[in-house]
Amino acid sequence: MAIESTLVLCKPDAVSRGLVGEIVARIERRGYVITAMRMLQLDGDRARKHYGEHEGKPFFNDLVNFITSGPLVALAVEGDGAVEACRQMIGATNPLQAAPGSVRADLAQSIGRNLVHASDSNESARRELPIFFTDADYMSRRHDLERWIKG
Repeated sequence: MAIESTLVLCKPDAVSRGLVGEIVARIERRGYVITAMRMLQLDGDRARKHYGEHEGKPFFNDLVNFITSGPLVALAVEGDGAVEACRQMIGATNPLQAAPGSVRADLAQSIGRNLVHASDSNESARRELPIFFTDADYMSRRHDLERWIKG
């Protein structure tokens, strides 16, 4: 696989329930590197941009309202096959259908309060990361990643 960067969001329910550390720990224990992290309150314009592919769908406004309802923590995650691995770690959107051991299966309460978002493709990651981070936000941890790849 190739080294990839992806976006993971710890949504407002993860922040309010004190689960950000658990989510970050799972990502790091799997060997992925967090190259940027920010806690922020998302505004409506940025939320609509983030969820742009869902505009016009019946649940679009609910997505925007929820993601702007409280602070969230945005993570830029890097590593070998990071996009698919992060999707696997967080589990299916519906916690009742998520694989055992995934964040959503273990911790989420409902489809609407499912704790996390992760980019679903490299294209999505390239579109989503700049919504939350500028170049100045990234810290180089390439040496950590290279050490991990070599084993």
